[in-house]
Amino acid sequence: MKRRKIEGVWRWALCGAIGLVLGAGSGLAFTGGLIGGGAALKSGQWATNPLVGQPAADPWTRARVARVGLLALTRAETVYFDRAVDEMGAPLDGACTYEIAGGPIPARWWSLTVYGPDQMLARNADDAASLDKTRLGPAAEGAWRATLGPRRSGNGPWLSSSAASAPILMLRLYNPQAQTDAALAGLRLPSVRKLSCGGAS
Repeated sequence: MKRRKIEGVWRWALCGAIGLVLGAGSGLAFTGGLIGGGAALKSGQWATNPLVGQPAADPWTRARVARVGLLALTRAETVYFDRAVDEMGAPLDGACTYEIAGGPIPARWWSLTVYGPDQMLARNADDAASLDKTRLGPAAEGAWRATLGPRRSGNGPWLSSSAASAPILMLRLYNPQAQTDAALAGLRLPSVRKLSCGGAS
């Protein structure tokens, strides 16, 4: 009788442990990843979640923002686009060099930042984690180019991936002129094209 009771306790303990693991795993799966995950609205390879910063956001979106969108603003103030792939849909590689090509972005101000796979700023000492409208100056009103890679390439603007094995690019549009889903999906956002990888083009 005592043996049966002990076996029953172990059975319940095992079921409880499995439930905890499955619950935690599903929670991490649903709340992790990119801000543009979930109910994604795409503009090329860039994605945003139109529910971010909205009162109607579902619990999973709110949890994702709480987990990976530190100090996120409301949609009226800022729209967040992110991407982790190049123009061909291949995952961005921190050892490769990419050309980022863009044009005027219809927002009062914007910034483009490199994050690591943990959704945190990459721990590098290059002082090249972000590019913005002010840094580009008058060039931001026309066609502009920058590079993303582990080392500076040329004299133009550069975003460092030296401490990000799988970079994630986050584009923030502050007070964007486009607010509707259709307008956001129609934005012409910067392209990201691989130039070389590990010294080979």
